[in-house]
Amino acid sequence: MTQQNATRLFEAVKKDQALQQRLKATANPEAFVKIAQERGYDFSVEELESEISKLSEEDLAAIVNPGWGNRRHINPR
Repeated sequence: MTQQNATRLFEAVKKDQALQQRLKATANPEAFVKIAQERGYDFSVEELESEISKLSEEDLAAIVNPGWGNRRHINPR
């Protein structure tokens, strides 16, 4: 069930610009999960990682701060 919450959050983010900007401004996955939990989406960092791996580069760039880690840099250094 919690994995589905991550999927549902990503769908909601596509429609909610304010949420999208708030999540993109997060400094790390833990902060991202905390914001999601405040909105009623309960999932772990591991489940977030799993869902992120399924996103296209465009969707990833729209939702996740690219500074989280090397694997997520849209434009590698």
